[in-house]
Amino acid sequence: MPRILFDNQEYESGPGETILDCLTRHGVPAPHSCRSGLCHTCMMRALKGTPSGESQRGLKDALVLQNYFLPCVCVPPGDMSVVLPDAETFRTDTVVTRLDRLNPEIIRLRLARPENYQYRAGQYLTLFNADGVGRSYSLASVPALDGDLELHIHRVPGGVVSGWVDDRLQAGATVSIGEALGDCFYVPGRPDQPLLLIGTGSGLAPLYGIARDALQQGHTGPIKLYHGSSTPDGLYLVQELQDLALKNPGFDYRPCVSRGNAPAWTVRARADDRALEENPNLAGWRIYVCGNPDMVNHTKRRAFLAGASLSDISADPFLPSLP
Repeated sequence: MPRILFDNQEYESGPGETILDCLTRHGVPAPHSCRSGLCHTCMMRALKGTPSGESQRGLKDALVLQNYFLPCVCVPPGDMSVVLPDAETFRTDTVVTRLDRLNPEIIRLRLARPENYQYRAGQYLTLFNADGVGRSYSLASVPALDGDLELHIHRVPGGVVSGWVDDRLQAGATVSIGEALGDCFYVPGRPDQPLLLIGTGSGLAPLYGIARDALQQGHTGPIKLYHGSSTPDGLYLVQELQDLALKNPGFDYRPCVSRGNAPAWTVRARADDRALEENPNLAGWRIYVCGNPDMVNHTKRRAFLAGASLSDISADPFLPSLP
């Protein structure tokens, strides 16, 4: 009979038994509700073994690509190792290769990519400080283009990790990181699909990675990136993005300033407002929204009302952590 490895314990499943039934039969308090694959409360991730197609039906493509599945309808075809979505399954050490300032509040941190470290541009990882406190940061780097892992870290007043990075971290130091997680990344398979990317502050980080990843993979549909800040000082990577637009006619970059005087090279508007004004019909589009939580939640609703499918909306709200 197939064996299920969960939380460092191994359980033997019975004939025709689902993974959820196997775990609950052994007294494991696995989360669940409907037991019919509808509510997604029980969702898990397979580290080893292949989930059944039935157990991945209805999940976003980004989740399927990461081996997420619904154990309530998954009869294991063989031995499997599974974890809950928020389980910490991986942690490794790496070396700081470079730090530089992107604007007055954001530092670019480059880390050597550990051997066999797997990620997709736009996902996030946990960075741990010297005291073992961790915070999550999105990946702006692209595996096929960049040798290092690149993070854009916004210094939070009193932040125990962002302050540590800004004040104490130096090139050559060893740091600890977790595995790359999240479903905010480019999904191949529809190369002509229009992409709309909207971000504020360091929410540009995943969008910068996603746009470059899509272009690197030969995306042919339009890619429109709107990055917003209250003042011009909050914008960054402007020249890099302008150069990317010049080299790729299908890529359009709009730097937006919402307060005061907007320089000639910017748009005087909120990024989300301008994006939806210029693209009022989003049926068939794929949407990525990252940054301020209020903006992200509001824009998700507006994108849906403008015709975007919920399955085509990926969002990453940057929630401030307590010091």
